[in-house]
Amino acid sequence: MESPRLSLTEWAVLTALTERPAHPFAVARLLAEDGELGRVLTVRRPLVYRAFARLEATGLCRADHTEPGEGGPERTVYRATTRGRRLIAKWLSQPVTHVRDLRLEFLLKVRLTVRAGGSPLPLIESQRAALAAAFAVLAGVREDTDEVGLWRRHSAAAAKAFLDDLAGRWRG
Repeated sequence: MESPRLSLTEWAVLTALTERPAHPFAVARLLAEDGELGRVLTVRRPLVYRAFARLEATGLCRADHTEPGEGGPERTVYRATTRGRRLIAKWLSQPVTHVRDLRLEFLLKVRLTVRAGGSPLPLIESQRAALAAAFAVLAGVREDTDEVGLWRRHSAAAAKAFLDDLAGRWRG
């Protein structure tokens, strides 16, 4: 079966469910602005609930049981399916393809890997290798280029320095 195209929110929600079964409200707290994952990816509660519905419809998670709500209705607790767990393992190990995706997707993968007790060093190293050619090309952008080219050159230099520093921290 072909893998569904998931949004970054759906990947984050599914990864949270691979850590432990949870109800949407608990995952929404993780992704809230002041939540543990919210520093990387802030997601409003309705979008988290929508992600749960889509993940369940695609067979990547399933309702497990209900529990009493805190002063409200019962909450449905979901768990990742075996297929969902396999997709997350693969997704977490794949580097992003563009420098612009480091800020959200790559950083989220690093944070989720650390949360799960793993080392992000293999991902960091594969990310450095995946973007090496782009870094080389963007480093060669002339100083007198337009503002977009200049932005891309500086962004790539900063991204490369970030990856080098991050790799050094995890090696040491």
